[in-house]
Amino acid sequence: MPSASTKAGATTASADTRLFPGAPGYRRTSLALFAAGLATFALLYSTQALLPAISAEFGATASAASWTVSAATGALALCVLPLSALSERFGRRAMMTASLSVAVAVALLVPFAPNLTSLIVLRAVQGAALAGLPASAMAYLAEEVRPRALIAAIGLFVAGNSIGGMSGRLVTGWASQLWGWRAGLAAVGLTSLACAIAFRALLPKARHFTPGTLDPKALASTVRSHLADPLLMRLYVIGALFMTVFGAVYTAIGYRLVEAPFSLPQGVIGSIFLVYLVGTVSSAAAGRLVGRLGRRGALYLAVTTTAAGLLLSLADALAPVLAGLVLITAGFFAGHAVASSSVSHTAKTGRAQASALYQSAYYLGSSAGGTLGAVAFHAGGWAGTVLIGLVSVLGVVSVTLYGSLSARTAARRLRLAAACN
Repeated sequence: MPSASTKAGATTASADTRLFPGAPGYRRTSLALFAAGLATFALLYSTQALLPAISAEFGATASAASWTVSAATGALALCVLPLSALSERFGRRAMMTASLSVAVAVALLVPFAPNLTSLIVLRAVQGAALAGLPASAMAYLAEEVRPRALIAAIGLFVAGNSIGGMSGRLVTGWASQLWGWRAGLAAVGLTSLACAIAFRALLPKARHFTPGTLDPKALASTVRSHLADPLLMRLYVIGALFMTVFGAVYTAIGYRLVEAPFSLPQGVIGSIFLVYLVGTVSSAAAGRLVGRLGRRGALYLAVTTTAAGLLLSLADALAPVLAGLVLITAGFFAGHAVASSSVSHTAKTGRAQASALYQSAYYLGSSAGGTLGAVAFHAGGWAGTVLIGLVSVLGVVSVTLYGSLSARTAARRLRLAAACN
């Protein structure tokens, strides 16, 4: 029977075979997952910049057209947990390949949708397919990359998400202006096809994946324990509320800017999403904010920034509207970074399921925000959409304050108990 030292040595040797910067396969892995992240977000939000054109094509209201976004994000939210469990059995690489392949195949059909209903159905299928990517990608990196290099590798995947979300809207906006919204969606589909081919060609086979068994009872037990954790539940709600603001604003902003007094062309409206670059900076700065202000302090700063941006965007001049979008985007990404990192910090077991639940809440918030923001815009103009955002921001403040009070109450009880003993 092997000794403990022999086992430790074997473990160390095994750990040394994982990827690190400069090692064969590390660059390929990083580039492959960057391509996957880019395709994921380009596809997921491909119709968002095109909503005014889709409304005009089908004679649909803003709230009806918004379902082309909400159906995709909602389906992703519902499917991310079961598909992350399937990846435990069939492998991360296989799950990511299947997810991206199905999503791209649907993307090539989307431009030919004959009516709004079929477009929404296709988008829902696309969102469900994409659900297999985020959790599987994080798990793949955690298994195949050394811990010290993990943050950089995940950072490149997240950068792909951000750039994909931005570039997808840029491509669809300008292609739509030149050749129509169907051409815009076709351009994103073809770009994502190229990303999928690059992903499959570059991603090395997994060397450290151990297949597990699908145990629905164990999964349900883990999920129940996370949902019973008050702190995790508050973080899930905060993530959902932040994304409600973001989804509402970026679903309705196209309708506002295409109307008077702005009357911007579709390509320029698509270029508005360059504001996402601000979010890349603010999410990277979230760690420093937490170090200086603490998690709750960083959240308060994020919601204050978001609220200021919402109020500033009420102006009828383009410059303050753009400044408002910058503040909203910076506040959202900072708040999202703080909340999502806090989930991994809080969950002591079942971290993959804890993260999947956060992603579910996050994308449900996106679906709710997109639909509510469009309905509010249809009913009350941009002021209605801003009201949805401010109510959501107030919800984040309320949940964070409740957490602060709960922590103080718990600390006071511990001191009383210690004094009595």
